[in-house]
This record gives sequence, C-alpha cells and structure tokens, in this order.
Amino acid sequence: MVLSSIDFLVIFLYVLATVFIGLYFKKQAEKNKSEYLLGGNRLKWYMLGISNASGMFDISGTMWLVSLMFVYGLKSVWIPWVWPTFNQIFLMMFLSAWLRKSNVTTGAEWIATRFGKGTGSKLSHAIVIVFALIIGLSMLAYGFVGLGKFLMLFIPWPFVCETFGISLTLINPEYIPHLYGIVFTIFATFYAIMGGMSSIVWADILQYAIMTAAALIIGIIAMNQVTPELLSSLSPEGWKTPFFSSMLDIDWSTKINEVNMQIQKDGYSLFSLFFGFMLMKGILVSLAGPAPTYDMQKILATENPQAAMKMSSMVTIVLKPIRYFMLTGFAVLAIVNYDKLNLLVNGEIDFEQILPSAMIQFVPVGVLGLLLAGLLAAFMSTFAGTLNAAQAYVSNDIYLKYINPHASQKQLKRSNYTVGISVVLLSTMLGFVLADVNEILQVVTGAFYASYIASNVLKWYWWRLNAEGYFWGMVTGIFSGVAIGLVQLFAPEIITANFPLIPKNLIGIYFFPLILVISLAGCIIGTLKYPPTDDETLDNFYTTVRPWGWWKPVLERVQNVNPSFQKNTRFWKDSFNVVIGTIGQTALVTVPVFIVIKEWGSFGIALGIVLIIGTILKFTWWNKLQEI
Repeated sequence: MVLSSIDFLVIFLYVLATVFIGLYFKKQAEKNKSEYLLGGNRLKWYMLGISNASGMFDISGTMWLVSLMFVYGLKSVWIPWVWPTFNQIFLMMFLSAWLRKSNVTTGAEWIATRFGKGTGSKLSHAIVIVFALIIGLSMLAYGFVGLGKFLMLFIPWPFVCETFGISLTLINPEYIPHLYGIVFTIFATFYAIMGGMSSIVWADILQYAIMTAAALIIGIIAMNQVTPELLSSLSPEGWKTPFFSSMLDIDWSTKINEVNMQIQKDGYSLFSLFFGFMLMKGILVSLAGPAPTYDMQKILATENPQAAMKMSSMVTIVLKPIRYFMLTGFAVLAIVNYDKLNLLVNGEIDFEQILPSAMIQFVPVGVLGLLLAGLLAAFMSTFAGTLNAAQAYVSNDIYLKYINPHASQKQLKRSNYTVGISVVLLSTMLGFVLADVNEILQVVTGAFYASYIASNVLKWYWWRLNAEGYFWGMVTGIFSGVAIGLVQLFAPEIITANFPLIPKNLIGIYFFPLILVISLAGCIIGTLKYPPTDDETLDNFYTTVRPWGWWKPVLERVQNVNPSFQKNTRFWKDSFNVVIGTIGQTALVTVPVFIVIKEWGSFGIALGIVLIIGTILKFTWWNKLQEI
C-alpha cells in the first residue's frame, strides 16, 4: 500500500469539502435556469478565470504533459498547441467579448442571434448540440481513463481485494483502472449536479489552491535534489532549448534508449512539418471561437463582455506558471531517478505513468496526500465543468426548447439530474472502449475539431453565411472528422500503409486540411443555394457584436439608418495583440521551466519578454477594453 493514514485523511477532507460545496449551493442553483447553468451571471471574472484554469489543470492532461516534458524537454512547450492552447489569447483579445454580447445560455442558443429562427437555424441549432455532446462525452471519457490509470498505482488492486474480501480475478486486469475511475466520478457528478455553476466554480478555486501548494513543493524538491550539471549529463543535447530545426533533433540512445521508441511512436520526429500543420489548424480553430464546452460556458457566465476578456486572460496567468513548475519538477526527478520508476502497464512501458510513479518515489508523506487530493480535484474539476456544459445543451436546448417549454422549476431540476447521470453513464461506457489518453486526445483535437472550423470561422467574419451553409458545413465536417477519427482509432494501417510518413497517432492532424476543405465546400454550397439571413437578424447581430471581417453590405444598410454607427476598425490592432500575446504566453510557459532547471540566463530573457509584452498590452488592450 502506497498511501499513509495522513494521506488518506487529506484526501477524505477534500472529498468532504466538495460534498459540502455541492450541498451549500444546491438551494441557490434550484432558483432558475440562469443560476444553475451560469451562476446568475454574478460570479466575478477572476473567480471564473481561476475556475476555468483549474478545469484545464486536468489529471489526464497533466500526466500527458509530464511525459512530454520528460521525453522532449523544452521542445514540449509547443506540442500543447495541438489543442490549441493559444486560443485563450484570441479569446482574451476580442472573441470572448463578441460571444458574451449575445446574452445567451449556450452556444446552440447563440445560433438564433446570428441566423434567426427559420428551418435552417433549427437545423444548425441541432447540429451544434450534436457536436457539443460528442466533444463532451469524449472529454469526459478522456478524464475518466486518465484517472483510472493514475490511481491504480496508489491503491493497488490486491490491497482492495484483501481489504474487502473479494477475488483478485473478479475483474479483468484491463478494466481495473475503469473501476477506480467510476468511484471518483460519482463524487464529481454529485457536486456538479447538485450545485450547478456556482458549486463548480468554488470547488475549482479550492482545487487550484491545493494544486498551487503541491506544485510549489514539487518544484522546490526537484530544485534541491537536481543540479544543472547532473541533469545535463542524463538528458540528451537539445533537451534544454525550445528551438528546433526540420527534425526534432533529440536522441536518447546513449541515455535511455526506450525513450527513442516513444518518440517514434508519438510521430513528432518530423517536427517542423508537424508544427506547421498544428499552427495552421490552431489559428483557424482559435478564429472560430470556443468550442461548445465548459470554456464557452464560463465566458457566458461572466458579468459583461469586458469581464469575459479579463476572465480569458486570467486563465493563462494562473494556469501556465504553476502547472509547468510542477510538471518540470516531476520530469527532472524522473530523469535523474529513471531506474526507480515503475512504468510497466500490462508488460509494456507507458510513459504516461511517469507522474504517478514519480509521486510515489519522491513526494513525502502528507504532501503526497495533498498532491493526490489536488490531482483528484483536477479530474473532478474538468469532469464537473464538462458535465455542466453537456447538461446545459440537453436541458436548455433540447428539453426546454422542444420537449417541455413551460417546465416548472421542479421539472427542470429533475431534468438536470437525469441528464447529468445519463451523460456520466455514456461517457463511462465510452471510456471502456478507448483505453489510451493520448489516443483520445489526438482524435478529438486532430480529426474532430477540424470539423468545427469552417462554419464557425465564417459565422463571425462573413455576412453571407446563412444557417443552411452553417448546417451543411458542420454536417460534412462532422461526418468526415468522425470517419478519419474511427480510422485512426481502429484501422490506422489504412492510412499508414499508403502514407508511411504519417504516424498513426497524428492521422487526424495531418488529414485536417482534407476535413477542412470538405467542410468549407459544405458551407459555401449550402450558403449559395439558399437566400441570405434576413436583414433584421443580420443588422441586430452586427450592431450588437460589431465584428470585423466581410460585412460591407450590412454596414452600409446599418449606416443608412444610423449614420453615426462606426464599423470595427480593430483588425490590425487585435491581430498585433494576438501575435505578441501568443509570444508572451509561450515565454510565460518557459519561465517556471527555467527556474526549476536553474537556467538563469534563459530565465531572465523569458521573464523580460513577459514583462515587456505585458507592458505593451496594458496600453494596446487593457486600456481599450471598452472599444472592443
């Protein structure tokens, strides 16, 4: 048994606190739909920012990032752009404000503000719900699988069997991690369903406080135990720099040879090619705005558009330094003590086990309980936020819109509970099918997110896109994205046999241009086949949101009625802010890494970049929030 009685006590107190939070906010959440799904739009932007960051501090992602840092060093700071992580900069600079001005409850409900209420709008509304639920279920399964793999090292199955008097062979070893995941999923489900958005935000703040304390402890332990000279002797050349050429240029053969096999499996060797695809997809995904998940719900829960932009900026500031301080600490401790780690899962080395194995080896009693509680909280935070978003789409956009528009508060509460439990059960079943964290991540961020791009970029920047074009763009994108995703999951040899340079894990990334072209064709054909959106809807949307882009006919019509109306001329200003903001975000990621590995010269340069860019944005963005 790995955990001590003190560790168990810390974990128990945390779980008890989440139950209390759920019960405390239960009565408030039951008042109305807005209270349950958006916290009544009364939650402060900095609270929502911490909550949103906490939701992104998920256990599966942290395991993945620790393994990336271990294998790729500073070059790993680019790989999360596959999400893309810099989408928070686009949201911070302008898109959060544009979205929040709609005053809606969900992304699906937003459709009516852009396309009106005709048949095409109803179809578009429906397809957004389908997309949101697929993304939600996938990400819930992603967290569920990661949690199970994580816990099995701390609470060994033989110990559980001995404690409860059950047979070791009762469950197939392949599904033991899923059993662990189910137990903590129950607690996450409880406080998310009972207390709604307010409960989730306060639980997230508690989780962030725990993770911050644990991260600082881990980073300091690593700094005290590992010298720069020792790390340099045990890591390959290029590990300490974020810069790269056409190839990855990291060779572990003289250090830890099996790491090279992991690099080959990941498929990042042709790094410049991978980076190019990732950057192109990332920019387009970011321009499309947030996907209909918990990130979008936190934006819609803010008090006003300016608070929405501040909230998105808070995510980067509070998430990156603390998270990377901790994961760098674990990575360097793992490199120095590699021979002590237990990375075998079903007889094969699994580098995603570096985090839990390193915790067992290097974290002292009591602190281990604190860290484990924090990471469990991270899982529950992500799970609860995603669950809240899924509930919002089913309860608000299906139940209240089509099934029972005049539902009483009691009926709505019952619907929320039923939907929440159903979503959890479905995602759990999906978790049994998909057993690899990175596998789920690559399919969702690669193939499936590509299906979202065309329709959701054009909806902001091209006046002519109508509801039918949006619908057909989403439908063709989803079908092609799902098809590529299924091939990647279950028959990757179909692609790799004909395109040997494409790694099976990255099929979705490399095929996203094809998905994009198919989806864009659906958008354009669907749009041109039907008349434009009615003038009143377009005029109201344009005057309320004031997006930049191709809106000239609408602008002329609006100015004929209201000559004082000014178009949005911030394209170049927003673009400048996005570019320097992304540079600043990347530099901010490297700051804690350089601290832990004691590269003080590089630390000074990175910190200088962050401070200079922060000062510029004070004048080009923060002081101009009312203009956006």
